[in-house]
Amino acid sequence: MMLGQKIRQKRQEKGLSLTDLSEKIGRTPSFLSQIERGLAEPSITSLRKISEALDVPIFYFLLDTSEHNPVVRRSERKVLRFPESQLTFELISPDLNRKMEIMEARLEPGASSCEEPLTHPGEECMWVVQGEMKIEIGEEVYQLEPGDSIYYFSMIPHRVTSIGDEDLIWYSAMTPPAF
Repeated sequence: MMLGQKIRQKRQEKGLSLTDLSEKIGRTPSFLSQIERGLAEPSITSLRKISEALDVPIFYFLLDTSEHNPVVRRSERKVLRFPESQLTFELISPDLNRKMEIMEARLEPGASSCEEPLTHPGEECMWVVQGEMKIEIGEEVYQLEPGDSIYYFSMIPHRVTSIGDEDLIWYSAMTPPAF
């Protein structure tokens, strides 16, 4: 099932019209209709707003829930890429039906994870494996290098920026699953 179909199915399960959902996310019903029909791809910010309004993690729309294998092969990871974005996520945990989510993220030099700092329920721990990270958490700004990690409450608005000369790669564990 494609992304738009999953959004439509979840919207309908929640008893929401296109207008209801569009009001919750601050977009037009026609924008949502195009996504649901596969004519447009949502940005990471839009998909996050949709997932929050429908009360599901973003990866919910991308996972094949028919498989429940506890082993995740590198070549079989679920990958999330957005059009016109320099950010890639790979789900390392088998699915989102657990109490914790683990993912690998890759961000090109100079790019940020989102336009404006975002929030989600729970706690998150990030570990940098390559590149240099600037992470804004509320009013605080931290710089991390390979081997460094940071733990924070993800209800505080946060944003990651790659400030090095090479791709920034980090692992993130969060609870509950929010992506």
